[in-house]
Amino acid sequence: MSSFIVMQGHTYEIDRDLGVIWIPKTDKGGNTPHSWERMKEVKQGDQIFHYVKGNIVAIGIAKEGCIEAGKPSAVQNDDSWDNEGYLVHLSYHELEKPVNIRDSFIHIASLLPIKYSPFQPDSNGNQGYLYPCNEELAIKLLELISELNVYLVTDEQLEFSMEEVRRTENNMLIPVLAESESVIKTKIRLGKQRFRKDLFPLWEGKCVLCGISLPELLRAVHSKPWKDCTSLERVDPYNGLLLCCNHQALYEHGYITFDGQGRLHISSKIWEYDYLNYGIMPKTKIKVYQENKMYFKWHKKNIFSK
Repeated sequence: MSSFIVMQGHTYEIDRDLGVIWIPKTDKGGNTPHSWERMKEVKQGDQIFHYVKGNIVAIGIAKEGCIEAGKPSAVQNDDSWDNEGYLVHLSYHELEKPVNIRDSFIHIASLLPIKYSPFQPDSNGNQGYLYPCNEELAIKLLELISELNVYLVTDEQLEFSMEEVRRTENNMLIPVLAESESVIKTKIRLGKQRFRKDLFPLWEGKCVLCGISLPELLRAVHSKPWKDCTSLERVDPYNGLLLCCNHQALYEHGYITFDGQGRLHISSKIWEYDYLNYGIMPKTKIKVYQENKMYFKWHKKNIFSK
């Protein structure tokens, strides 16, 4: 199951009543923007978060994959769009309490991809139609939806620790949220297990910087983070390093990086007198595979803090 975020405005109520999302094949210039072309990626069972005027207002589940179809009859009077387009039939599950993205942005900002993010750094929605939603972002959105819509706490219940939370009755969102979260978490867990398993022989079961070999202290670290990867990149062992907990944190937060020759680069944010404390030396050079180079380049450009 894949997840997406669809940016809807005045068309939301029409689309909801029809049980669809639809976008023309080309814009007025005859081009197909990436967020329109992405409609073809939607498959049966995929999950769509519906964004309208600053809020996630519904979850849609694709009844079938994307098809080519003419403009829905309800929008025939809108001459600004071509008649031929891409359509997906959905089951809409509207939220009683929408999730306001601006209010929730502190929770999701770090999960947004650098490329093709549905939201701007100021939390406003980007121009476009359908955006990818990586698994970690999808889980966070599901958690935010659950907090607002699935569990209710009354003043009386707060007086009794045994009944702090009561599940709302007949809430049709519960099975949708539970199944979606379970599938996504399983996908992440299996992907990360495979990634870690493949990294160990590649780096001889040791931290590439300090040589620690105790498995409990080793972490499988992505050079290009999960949120920015394609499905194949997420499990590509060359998109990773085996690092101890200390060096993992330095690498993931951009305090260190490597170039195509395997040379260590240290951020100016770390004082030289702390190098020994962190177990890093400027002239360190690690083994590098040809397949590592594009990922190291991405990390140095997008994560490393000079």
